[in-house]
Amino acid sequence: MQTLDPRRLAVLLAVHRYGGVLAAADETDVTASAVSQQISKLESEVGVAVLDRRPGGAVLTDAGRVLVETAERIEAELTDARRAMATLLDEVTGTVAVGGFQSVIQAVLVPLATDLADRLPGLRVVIQDIDPEEGMRSLRDGTLDLLLLEADSPVGRSTPRGMRDLTVLEDPWLLALPQGLPAPTSLEDLVHQTWLGVDPTAAAHSATERVMSLLPHRPDVEHQHSNSDVAISMVGGGLGIALLPSLALRGAIRHDGVQAVSLPGLGARQLVARRRHTRAAPRREVIAVLDEIVAAAGSLEPLDALE
Repeated sequence: MQTLDPRRLAVLLAVHRYGGVLAAADETDVTASAVSQQISKLESEVGVAVLDRRPGGAVLTDAGRVLVETAERIEAELTDARRAMATLLDEVTGTVAVGGFQSVIQAVLVPLATDLADRLPGLRVVIQDIDPEEGMRSLRDGTLDLLLLEADSPVGRSTPRGMRDLTVLEDPWLLALPQGLPAPTSLEDLVHQTWLGVDPTAAAHSATERVMSLLPHRPDVEHQHSNSDVAISMVGGGLGIALLPSLALRGAIRHDGVQAVSLPGLGARQLVARRRHTRAAPRREVIAVLDEIVAAAGSLEPLDALE
């Protein structure tokens, strides 16, 4: 058996992870032909087939599984080495636990965690999808380092004792309407539409009530949702219109049955990062991640759903 090239092991690992040669090529930004060539060279090096090529796709052979396990160990060792070097170079290192809710996790935290893994390998972000009450308990007992919260308006919102808040983003409220419904030009155009009800514990509830109070009379309200995905499905099914935050609608506007519209008077929700405040200086890694969250949120491109 010839000497193994670790780079070809990485190609085999990509084929395994992404489910085939074409998918691996897409994920690694190379051609499918290049992936196939690397696999063929790897098979020449080991002297046996590493993939069982079938009409439904390629699967690992026994030899392929052994090599994939080896590739995973190499990958883990390289990650550990990068983190160790980051420590030697005095980069910020450590683990920061961040709690949040669906739309901010999808739009901000997941891309940020992926970016930091490459850019600052010594800094690890652990994300937890958590409701505000449980999140506050976790923040107080130290299970969480940062908690991302939402509010329709900063008015009347108080910061609990021993905590510090930082506004991360003002996220505009948008109207989600069934596709084909004439786009309104003012709030008055919404009075004859059926609105979707909102769970009273959600920030969208107070925002929806606020906007409906601006109408000449209260519109009909049917159904009820407690999260944006359900609301988008209801709107797409023609059950009514809903007031939703821009972050929640970023991916949803590709839904065949939904359009998003901005109108004066809808306002914006506040996204707030909360952390514990003690006499001791906050950990470097917590402040570093907080700064990264603010930067990531600020760099989001405006939702192009209004054309």
